[in-house]
Amino acid sequence: MNTSVSSGAQRGRRFDLIAFDWDGTLSDSTAVIVKCIQAAVADVGGTPPSDEAASYVIGMALMPALARAAPDVSPEKYAELGNRYRFHFLRHQDDISLFKGVLPMLEALRARGHWLSVATGKSRRGLNDALQDPQLRGMFDASRTADETAGKPHPLMLQELMAEFGVEPGRVLMVGDTTHDLELARNAGCASVGVSYGAHSTEGFAALGPLHVAESVADLHQWLLAHG
Repeated sequence: MNTSVSSGAQRGRRFDLIAFDWDGTLSDSTAVIVKCIQAAVADVGGTPPSDEAASYVIGMALMPALARAAPDVSPEKYAELGNRYRFHFLRHQDDISLFKGVLPMLEALRARGHWLSVATGKSRRGLNDALQDPQLRGMFDASRTADETAGKPHPLMLQELMAEFGVEPGRVLMVGDTTHDLELARNAGCASVGVSYGAHSTEGFAALGPLHVAESVADLHQWLLAHG
C-alpha cells in the first residue's frame, strides 16, 4: 500500500484514490478483444457480432458480455463460448501492450501520493497475467475484477476499494473508456473521467457526467495532474 497518501487538502489534491479501468483505458487491447469475441461466437455456431457490438460489451463481466454479444447463442453453449473466448485471447495476449504514455502518467500520480487501483471486467487471472509486466510491479495499491465482486456497472468494485482505503466517495475518481465505467462511478457516488480512445463512442458519456473526456493518454495525464 502507498503510505504516502495524507490529507488531500494539505497536498492540494482533489482525489486520494484513482481507479482505472484496464482494457481500452490503460491497455491497448480493444481490437484484440473484439476479434476474440467474434471468433468465439463463430466457433459455437453463432452470428459474429459487428465490431461496434463487440466493442460495446468490453468492460462487462465475461459471460454477461458474451451473452449480450451473441444473442442467438443458447445458454447451453455459454460455457463453451467462454472457453473459446479464453482460447483465442490467450493466443493473442502477447500482442497487447499499454498505451504509449501510460507508465509515465502512473509514475507521476504515484509521485504525488495518489493511491492507484484497477477496477476491471477482466478475470483475476487475466489481470494478474497483465500485471506480470516488470514495469508495473508495485504500481497499483489494489485491484478488483469482475469474477471476485460484482460486474460493472454495479458499484461494488468501487465500494470495496473505498472500504479498503477508508476513502469517501468524494475523494475517489474512476477513469474508463466505456459507459459501464462511468455508470459504475455514478452508482458509487464517485467522480469519473472518460477517455475517447477506447472501446466506446463518447456519445453516451455526457449523460453520465464525467468531469472530462480525454482524447489521448497525454491529455488524460495533463488533466489528472492539473485537476486530480
